[in-house]
Amino acid sequence: MNGKILIVEDDRSFGSMLLKWFERNGISAILCNGMLSAQEKLSEQEPFDVVLSDLRLPDGDGIMLLSWLKEEKKSIPFIIMTGYGEIQTAVSAIKLGAFDFLEKPINPSVLTQKIESALVSVNTEKYSAKKRTDSSKSDASPIKKKPSDYGVKIVVGKSALSKQMYSYIDLVAPTQMSVMIVGESGTGKEHVARMIHERSARAKGPFIAVDCGSLSTELAPSELFGHKKGSFTSAIEDKTGFFRDANGGTLFLDEVGNLPYGVQMQMLRSLQEKKIRSIGTSADIDVDVRILTATNENLELAISEGKFREDLYHRLNEFMIRVPSLRECTEDIKLYADHFREEANTELDKSVKYITGEAMERLEQCDWPGNLRELRNVIRRSVLFSLSDEITSENLPILNKSMREIEDDSDIILFPKPENEKEKIISALKKTNGNKTRAAILLNIDRKTLYNKIHLFNIEL
Repeated sequence: MNGKILIVEDDRSFGSMLLKWFERNGISAILCNGMLSAQEKLSEQEPFDVVLSDLRLPDGDGIMLLSWLKEEKKSIPFIIMTGYGEIQTAVSAIKLGAFDFLEKPINPSVLTQKIESALVSVNTEKYSAKKRTDSSKSDASPIKKKPSDYGVKIVVGKSALSKQMYSYIDLVAPTQMSVMIVGESGTGKEHVARMIHERSARAKGPFIAVDCGSLSTELAPSELFGHKKGSFTSAIEDKTGFFRDANGGTLFLDEVGNLPYGVQMQMLRSLQEKKIRSIGTSADIDVDVRILTATNENLELAISEGKFREDLYHRLNEFMIRVPSLRECTEDIKLYADHFREEANTELDKSVKYITGEAMERLEQCDWPGNLRELRNVIRRSVLFSLSDEITSENLPILNKSMREIEDDSDIILFPKPENEKEKIISALKKTNGNKTRAAILLNIDRKTLYNKIHLFNIEL
């Protein structure tokens, strides 16, 4: 990762820890202890690529700093850090333009993912700005390109389950059916949605992806259907909404099980009548949108618990595609690993050409609870650590054992209030090479509890 980060955090010890973490990961970072000092730094000529700010500051808060950035017309990805119980406030910050939020205690792997995403967005914006500049110098009409036109390589799995999935994609893509994509987290459900869009007659139209988990009950109708200026307190300008943004194309609702129940009836009406009504207006607007959804939840269980409308479920689930987990497609692991190796070479300016047989064997023995997302992270880190032109088993940061082997270790379970609790946590982390998801399974506790205990015992990772 390359970039410059501004950390805004009044807890000096925690801020110093973040500084050291960024330094170890090759990222330049500067620490400010309040909103005013951050504004001074942001007003200087030297630009920052990302702002990482605590929600609560001694002379203001992160939302005030975010609002100031918008007033100053400074377009910098803004990630807000929150404590327990402040998630709703963080979601509101996202509605005001924050790039993302992190919940304390910070999970290093989540921090890595979000910072990388923010830096990618910066580079993408710079690339887009350059393209707009180049386009303005040319008399040729601009041509809207698909992701594949920019050199993004599409990797197609060869396993039986992967082939079945791709055959379903080809079958349903040309239709107008609503498709529900189900699968575990990290399996690439949005990638499947984009494939359906790009193989449909709507490929030249917009593809709008929405994370339903970030839609609060209060703001969801505005985000989805738009609003008229002045229709409520914070409606300072007209908003079109995701449905109108996706008109003529595809609207992808990720984690649709998180859609607020109060909005589900409005969603059903919009899908049935192909019309929407923005907040503050009395006129219906025709929309031509194909709906794709994704979930890793059991929506039938949510229906039985009264959390999801059955009529909406059947409207969204005209055709279902299941994305297999990586552990079900072991024969595809080498294919994906080689792709991620090439991708990491380009990103990190490395020239790793091979993955040794022993290393590949270890990759194929892992259960991959994080699926493709986890595999990609492992390969990228292995490429970074490699000092030669190959990835060896010593370069792999985790995966000493598969989960099946780990689960056989019964001597490590964390019982309530054990005398050697800290030692058991350290032992679990060593057994899993620092993988906290696996360590939590070993300890028979949830991951959040593990993070809290790591912080409580000041365990160095």
